[in-house]
Amino acid sequence: MTEPLETLCNENKAASTNEKDTSRNVLKDLCRNNAEYFSKDSSENGQRLYISFLAMSDAVDSMWPKMLNIEKCASDFDFDEETPGNGYRSYLNVINLAIQLAIDLNNKVLLKRDSVLFRKNTLTKDVESSSHLLTSLNGCLIHLETLLTWSDKGNLFATEEHTPEELLTTCGEINQHCFYGRNLGFQLVQGSIISKATNSVMSTTKYITDPEQRARRIVNISQNAEVDFCKAFWFLSETELMNQLPSIVSPSVAVSKVINLPPEPLSIIVDGKEIEVPVPSSHIGRKPIQVRLISHKIRSGMLGTKNKDQLEPPSRGLLFHCHGGGFVAQSSKSHEGYLRDWARDLDVPILCVDYSLAPEAPYPRALEEVTYAYCWAKKNHLLLGSTGESIVGAGDSAGANLLLSMTLKCLHMNIPPLHGVFVAYVPTGIHVIPSPARLLCMMDPLLPFGFMMRCLRAYAFPSKKLNQNLSSGNTSDTESFEEISESDLLELQAHKSPVSDTSDTLTYGSLTSNTEEENNGKVKDLNDSEADVEKRQKYVSDLLEKYVLDSDTETDGTKISVLKQEGPSSSTAFDYSLHNRVSSILTNLKGHFTNLLGKAHTNRYYMGMPTLNFFQKGERGLTGAERILDLDVESQSRMLDKFSFPVPKDPYLSPIFASDEDLRRFPPVRVLSVHLDPCLDDCVMFARRLKHVNNNVKLCILNGLPHGFLNFSLLSKEAYEGSKVCIANIKELLNLEHLPPLQ
Repeated sequence: MTEPLETLCNENKAASTNEKDTSRNVLKDLCRNNAEYFSKDSSENGQRLYISFLAMSDAVDSMWPKMLNIEKCASDFDFDEETPGNGYRSYLNVINLAIQLAIDLNNKVLLKRDSVLFRKNTLTKDVESSSHLLTSLNGCLIHLETLLTWSDKGNLFATEEHTPEELLTTCGEINQHCFYGRNLGFQLVQGSIISKATNSVMSTTKYITDPEQRARRIVNISQNAEVDFCKAFWFLSETELMNQLPSIVSPSVAVSKVINLPPEPLSIIVDGKEIEVPVPSSHIGRKPIQVRLISHKIRSGMLGTKNKDQLEPPSRGLLFHCHGGGFVAQSSKSHEGYLRDWARDLDVPILCVDYSLAPEAPYPRALEEVTYAYCWAKKNHLLLGSTGESIVGAGDSAGANLLLSMTLKCLHMNIPPLHGVFVAYVPTGIHVIPSPARLLCMMDPLLPFGFMMRCLRAYAFPSKKLNQNLSSGNTSDTESFEEISESDLLELQAHKSPVSDTSDTLTYGSLTSNTEEENNGKVKDLNDSEADVEKRQKYVSDLLEKYVLDSDTETDGTKISVLKQEGPSSSTAFDYSLHNRVSSILTNLKGHFTNLLGKAHTNRYYMGMPTLNFFQKGERGLTGAERILDLDVESQSRMLDKFSFPVPKDPYLSPIFASDEDLRRFPPVRVLSVHLDPCLDDCVMFARRLKHVNNNVKLCILNGLPHGFLNFSLLSKEAYEGSKVCIANIKELLNLEHLPPLQ
């Protein structure tokens, strides 16, 4: 394994007690020195600095015994000695980073405080923010100590009689603002895309003078935004600009085509017996299932290769992929950047499932579609350019959850499961049970607590009103494929990615079981559906305009459009350098985050009051997004009341509840997570359960990367190296080198 990969995997080793003690003493000495200096400064900022340095020192003193207590127990929750990692360790690492941040800030003040150019006002806010950060982390440690007493030995989840509400009542609430103000993303590795986006937002004129306002708005959004806002936020990765990025910096692929699987009866033969595979029909009736085939080479037998020459032989392996996105967002297109790398390095075709998204299609719709698509691929592997000898599943986040659930479903239906399963940062429990890693949501830039809970609720427990609407619109289970109209297909696309697939390399095939179109040599071009493309583009544009994501202003005053959907352009349009393109992408990302947070005035809307307030410079009322931005921050206990919902112990929904008997029958599993992942404890506990029943399971935990890092592998060196770790795990599962020789 290359040196960067070793660093990424091993850098997380916890600092020794002596090293931590040294850091603590250094910080206390610096705080004492600076406090003594500013105690003689009678100005307002001088006294604020004096108090903040004293508060820093007190916070570190208060944290120290708690850290030692948690560190003493942390190893009890590890997967094994070679893989130290769990939510307790993650918090200890975060606290070490916060202490180092405070040391650096103290040194900065120490070196500059006598200078004529000393910016006392700015540094006062920085020091106060660092002091608040340490104080909040001390509060987190109180929560963690309570969780230790609430859980059984070795179990990262609290026992069922304890709830998140009880935890907040017992320990008090955590101040989230310090995590999203001047310290936003402090816990992330510097090279990551989130760190870059953080720096971009910090450097804008809107927030350079008031990061605290940004913090308030981020917390407000995470607590009050509806699920459609979460969907729009995560669909930023499917803007036209981001869709062009794989074709610029990723390896070229010979095949990237979209296929529609008709919702018709499907059966497979297992040990001479025919097994019927249920056609997905819950919530939205029978609809075609969209999948994407990606391959680095054109292989014999593949769809659309009937009259082509110089074909590669079928691959002996096949990768079955399910994308992440919190069950509510994204598609195979938004994950194509790293999938192209995978297709080249693994040298196998990849079949990606664009399952229907919540809340329009809640549980169990996505599971039904993924199971159907897998069975179709198993039966028709030759059409995908594979002999089907080794079919391995790979998924991240929500997609990984679906893969595990699909494996259980196949076992129960006596359908041969995948030959191996690779899952990345997977939520194995769709339930609100406190764990140390779940508390990381309080500071996660990409997966705030409110976002995560809204997505889980949209998938597992949709509103009664939505269920009634869906039920009234359902088609009959006896409906035949011939009755699926073009409008049905449009409806299917409406709850998938709203961004069009207009790549020149992309083709669209609607397949029947006898591959009629293949035999006739007909392939339907996506460009035939320009009206559909326009409709989807208008959907996302309207949605994002609602949240004021319409434009950005550069520092020179130039207006640039944000998330404006453009039509497909020819290759001659790419007349500028790769560097400029990537810079443009980062600039637009900055614009997206900035506009997401910065377009509404504050203190204009109060809960429970009608919309009667107006901006000073206009007579229009506040938009829905502006109300979200201006809502007073709710207490976390009230927020938990809003997010509490009953979740059955259904292993198809939460694979962590699978029986030992089922887990023994699982194929080999490789689990990957990151130390800053709110789902880390889910990954560790599921891997431990598999290990307990002697399953062939391995766990890898990466350092310094956020949940969802695979989406940023084209823009971040560390995320790219993390993707390479995924490839190594999948190669091990495919095991192509050890397949028996072809006859």
